[in-house]
Amino acid sequence: MEKNFERLVSLATAILGNSITFVLAFCLVLFWWINNIFTTRDVHQILGDIIFGTTFLSLFIIQKSFNRFSGSLHLKVNELVSSHESANNSVINSEVKTEREITELSREYADLAEQVKELENEIENGNTTY
Repeated sequence: MEKNFERLVSLATAILGNSITFVLAFCLVLFWWINNIFTTRDVHQILGDIIFGTTFLSLFIIQKSFNRFSGSLHLKVNELVSSHESANNSVINSEVKTEREITELSREYADLAEQVKELENEIENGNTTY
């Protein structure tokens, strides 16, 4: 069930961030605006429709921008991880992992951070036995 939901979210993200989808939404909003201007005489409703339509179109612009930024960030992180020999390669392409897999990796790194903190405390207190 979770895998199907992850696929659905990925599909929705790809569709909402697509330029063709924005053009279709823009045409729909333009048609809606023109139709309401000629059928409605209330200025407040016309202004509300313009604000609502602009907000609706902003969703597509923001999603497109986020998709580009997210993809760029993933590429940079993947490059950094793959270029370091001792890095854990399980985090490469983390954007295609499920939420459960990401949570498990986060727990592993939280445990690792706790171990490093304990080791640093031991070194500060002089309690190391190397």
